[in-house]
Amino acid sequence: MAEATVAAGIVKAIMELAVAKGASRRALALASGIDPADLEDQDRRIPLAGYRALIKAGQRLANDPAFALHYGEAVDLSKVSIVGLIGHASETMAHAFAQLQRYARLMVDLGAGPAERYSLVPRGAELWLVDNRANPNDFPEHSEIGFAQMVTGCRQFGVDPFATAVRVTHADPGYASEYERILGAPVAFGCGENAMLLEQAFLHHPIALQPRYVFGILSEHAETLLKSLENKDSMRARVESLLMPILHTGTAGMDAVAGQLGVSRQTLFRKLKAEGVTFEKLLDELRRELALHYLGGKKVSVNETAYLVGFSDPAAFSRAFKRWTGSSPRAMRRARADAPP
Repeated sequence: MAEATVAAGIVKAIMELAVAKGASRRALALASGIDPADLEDQDRRIPLAGYRALIKAGQRLANDPAFALHYGEAVDLSKVSIVGLIGHASETMAHAFAQLQRYARLMVDLGAGPAERYSLVPRGAELWLVDNRANPNDFPEHSEIGFAQMVTGCRQFGVDPFATAVRVTHADPGYASEYERILGAPVAFGCGENAMLLEQAFLHHPIALQPRYVFGILSEHAETLLKSLENKDSMRARVESLLMPILHTGTAGMDAVAGQLGVSRQTLFRKLKAEGVTFEKLLDELRRELALHYLGGKKVSVNETAYLVGFSDPAAFSRAFKRWTGSSPRAMRRARADAPP
């Protein structure tokens, strides 16, 4: 199963809002397990568990039960995510929604689940926007943030009201009046879906707050980020993540990795083959990549590097390194040491 993650830019905005509301940054970091230094790169991925823990900590430490709803209302998505920027550069609201469908995972990737987080569902003369995520009551704050962001974001574009009715699957959390104030529509709790009834005229409402060429630049970058995220879902990426911490132990064998994944050796072989790689090739390439990284850092000796990448015999490591690069590890290290800083 793919790891569920959230973009660091979104997590940072949540932490900043909680701090602005009186919460201690240190207490937030301790409660969520998130190092604020990890949030400086907006596109970095943060585990979903940490994101959820941060929201719960924000509710508690800022003394704001409706913290998630207020985050969705207060934070401009274009300032924390490339998906928001793409929305600003879209031609119409319908165009912006299509981009949200494509790139929603760049904001919050819930791992296994429906291919599309949101759907536009015609029902007679009505048009409903439906949140498709599984088990929505496990964390109702996802609904609060998503709906509040959409409604308040559309107000920026001159669309108000965006929704005329709202349904949510969870019970009234005790601040129903805040739902209706922020969403601008009556809200029904304990329903069979999370959905908003839309004003259909919004689909043709123009946006284009940025020039057309900006949309192309942003989309190209978003495609790169999406591809990187999808690659992390691969069996190869999962195997590499398991190999990294055990390379130095000498136990980085296929049977051990298959056991950690909960699959048979044959199943692991078949899945890697479908991705065009064998376990042996993957292990060899990972050792090469890490060896170059360690030697390039100028802080680890050749023998230490051999140990870190899983070679008990330095001579065997030297032979492998020469096969990888055409040079000995000591010659490579000398060349890197002589290079200008």
